[in-house]
Amino acid sequence: MERLQKYIADSGYCSRRKAEELIQNGQVTVNGQVATIGMKVENNDSVKINGKLIKKDIKEYYLLNKPRGVICSSSDEKGRKTVVDLIKTNKRIYPIGRLDYDTTGLILLTNDGDFANLMMSPKNNIKKTYIAKLEGIITGEIIKKIKNGVVLDNHKCVPDRVKLKRYDVKTNTSLVEITIHEGRNHEVKRIFEAFNFNVLKLKRERYEFLTLGKLKSGEYRFLSLEEVNELKKLTKK
Repeated sequence: MERLQKYIADSGYCSRRKAEELIQNGQVTVNGQVATIGMKVENNDSVKINGKLIKKDIKEYYLLNKPRGVICSSSDEKGRKTVVDLIKTNKRIYPIGRLDYDTTGLILLTNDGDFANLMMSPKNNIKKTYIAKLEGIITGEIIKKIKNGVVLDNHKCVPDRVKLKRYDVKTNTSLVEITIHEGRNHEVKRIFEAFNFNVLKLKRERYEFLTLGKLKSGEYRFLSLEEVNELKKLTKK
């Protein structure tokens, strides 16, 4: 058995918080009786919202190679294309975390709220690896300073790994691999900007053990149950 608000959220009807509001407003019934907060239900119970029967949703998990210029949201008031628009499903899915409008690469999407929360919680140290193309030639001394941590918004951000892949004197650019686990707002860009390096391009290439593989920009695939379970195990260390 599970709490009613979680059952409703898992159906894809709305968020858990919204489900609690519906229950409190008397809009939810279980087996013909008006529901109350804290009530627990089973899969074979009849749960209705405003008289409409709902069913618990099948969980879906996707890995998408996000293109540049696509919004990491389930909708956009300006009518711009979102990551959800790229995936063919009738489920109410949403991205796990965010990539900036001009950032490309690996992002996960799901309709499993509990799984999304596990992946986004800073305490679970889920590692994400990016390749950043910088304007300018970065030095080993600056790489060392970044490894030691950069203060952003009065918080010290310490990357898990920073590695100079190559630099090009002719184009005055550097390519740096950086792995972080926090995912603070614009964190990677701000780390380099703290040392006066403008990030020309940014791509997320890894999410823990997951990679883009042969996925082209805009393409996606299902995550296997084994991959989902392996990600969950990482949060229990």
